[in-house]
Amino acid sequence: MNDIAFSLLCLVATVVLYMANKRLYRKWHKLPLMPLVMTPVLLVAILVAGHISYQRYMLETHWLLWLLGPATMAFAVPVYENRALIKRHWMSLSAGVITATLVAVTSSVWLARLFTLPDEVQRSLAVRSVTTPFALAAAKPLGGQPDLVALFVVITGVFGMAIGDVLFLRLAIREGMAKGAGFGAASHGAGTARSYELGPQEGMVSSLVMMLAGIIMVLAAPVVRWAMF
Repeated sequence: MNDIAFSLLCLVATVVLYMANKRLYRKWHKLPLMPLVMTPVLLVAILVAGHISYQRYMLETHWLLWLLGPATMAFAVPVYENRALIKRHWMSLSAGVITATLVAVTSSVWLARLFTLPDEVQRSLAVRSVTTPFALAAAKPLGGQPDLVALFVVITGVFGMAIGDVLFLRLAIREGMAKGAGFGAASHGAGTARSYELGPQEGMVSSLVMMLAGIIMVLAAPVVRWAMF
């Protein structure tokens, strides 16, 4: 199979699986059927069965990863439409984003060192709590590996989204803005998708927190490297 045919095959397989998975999730609203959970599992199974390396698949579909940038920035639209609400709560939102980013970075690095993980894993884990486009940009000055960064970001997002509702229930958190901020800070894109399922206000706050956390992480990456590595 030539490169063009293989590239088209990867594109078609990825898009078809995602769309089919999305329709399935709408019909049966179960966590294992979520596109962010089931589609990667199916793609990995196909790659293993077809003896296709992960590196080759990523090379042929790398532009799909690039599309995450515009998709993330599209979340700015509802944020702009609700700017009056943001002005009323800017102080609590700013404090929450800074605190969440600091806790995420320090806890990730500390736990990685506690378990004596390799240095490149530690550097890649440091940016796991911000969405992929920002995480990849922040990982460069830290010396993180792009493949590991993308993997850790996805795992963090899906895990945070999966346990978020349970944690909010256990902690008796009922305020919509608090839930949106928590999802956006802890599980970025996946959490924001879940927030929009809860309501427009939750989704808007999650979008804002996700983008602010990403910007702060990118700007603070050189300082993080100096302080922790």
